[in-house]
Amino acid sequence: MQDLQQSFDVSERRACEVVDQPRSTQRYDSSPRDDEASLARRMLQLVKQRPRFGYRRIGQLLRAEGWQASDTRVYRLWRREGLKVPQKKRKRRRLGNSQNSCDLLKSERKDHVWCWDFVFDRTTSGSSLKWLSIVDEYTRECLTLKVDRSITSEDVIDILAELFAMRGVPEHIRSDNGPEFIALALRRWLDRLDVETLYIEPGSPWENGYAESFHSRFRDEFLAMEEFETLMAARQLTQNWRDDYNQLRPHSSLEYMTPADFAARCAASTPETTSATPQTSPPFLQHSGAYPTRPS
Repeated sequence: MQDLQQSFDVSERRACEVVDQPRSTQRYDSSPRDDEASLARRMLQLVKQRPRFGYRRIGQLLRAEGWQASDTRVYRLWRREGLKVPQKKRKRRRLGNSQNSCDLLKSERKDHVWCWDFVFDRTTSGSSLKWLSIVDEYTRECLTLKVDRSITSEDVIDILAELFAMRGVPEHIRSDNGPEFIALALRRWLDRLDVETLYIEPGSPWENGYAESFHSRFRDEFLAMEEFETLMAARQLTQNWRDDYNQLRPHSSLEYMTPADFAARCAASTPETTSATPQTSPPFLQHSGAYPTRPS
């Protein structure tokens, strides 16, 4: 407005009349809230702890701590502080045509479909590390995140047996065609438990989209941020990250609820049935006779 007054040598009243703007806007002096500085400091602390989070997820964390922080307000402070999460370039891919794709056979309830896959990294000395992740596609819970030097099909059976005993048996498990997942001993064991294996089309990882999405977050927020000196350090850090992912990290596809909160809400809305997981392991989960024992 001042530029108009100086350029055309007119009064403030005339300049406001030309641009159809109330004169009161020229006298408004915005005053920041009392908690503006402390809110900005806390926002920067959260950004430092979680550098891959955007302003919406940071805003959700702030509101969970009791701050009056709408997405609009957080975005204004975000822009003011010059914060930005680098955007990844994504390649366009065509959908697969397998009937076991997550787009065609979708999970409809808790423990309906689990997905699993492997991800790899190395220690600072160059030794290989291998993670097995198991995710409930409906609740987005990370049920297992096992790390070791190597994980064989027999290790996969052991991990599943322990998980089935604690949580119960799912209806389906979706995976790619890796040798650990298509092993005959594993398929026979799952068939005895009436667990249907959903193998995606070879060369179509997007058909196992929930596992791929989880691994994207896992690499972005954990593997790219940590260095592992030893296997024991990797195990401890992995457990800490898994607890944080399930209990504290807001998930955008769950309306920014945590997977644990969403799973608890699912359990509260589902009546208890006699098919609940027993306190003691059923006979088919016991190691003896359930599947081939490891050679000595």
